[in-house]
Amino acid sequence: MKKQAMGAFVLWQRAEGALVFIAAMVLFWQVNDGLVWWSALLLFFAPDLSFLAYWLGRKPGAAAYNLVHVYAFGLLLLAAGLVLAMPLASALGALWLAHSGFDRGLGYGLKSADSFSDTHLGRIGKHR
Repeated sequence: MKKQAMGAFVLWQRAEGALVFIAAMVLFWQVNDGLVWWSALLLFFAPDLSFLAYWLGRKPGAAAYNLVHVYAFGLLLLAAGLVLAMPLASALGALWLAHSGFDRGLGYGLKSADSFSDTHLGRIGKHR
C-alpha cells in the first residue's frame, strides 16, 4: 500500500476511534446508575493496567493489551449488562468501549508482539 493511502487509512481509523469514544460516552451517561465521576474516571483508565503483562515479555504483554483494547471486549460487557439488566456491567462496558475508542483516536493502536511501539496504526513513541 502506498504511504499516502496508508496515511489516509490510519486517519480514518483514528476518526472512527474518536466517534466510538463519543458514542460510548453518550451510552455511559444513559446507562450509568450510580458510578460517581471520580470512580468512572479511574475505571475509564483501568484497561491500561494490561501494560503490566509486559513484565512477562513482549508476546504476553501484547496479547493482554490487545485483548482488553479491542472494541469487542467493551461491546460484550455492555451487551451483557443490557441483556441481564445489570446497569453496572453496562456502564463498565460503555467505559471500556470509550477507552478503546479514545486510545485509537489518539493514535494508539493494537500492539505488535515485535515491539510495544509497533501498532496497527503505525509506530508510536520517540522513534516514529
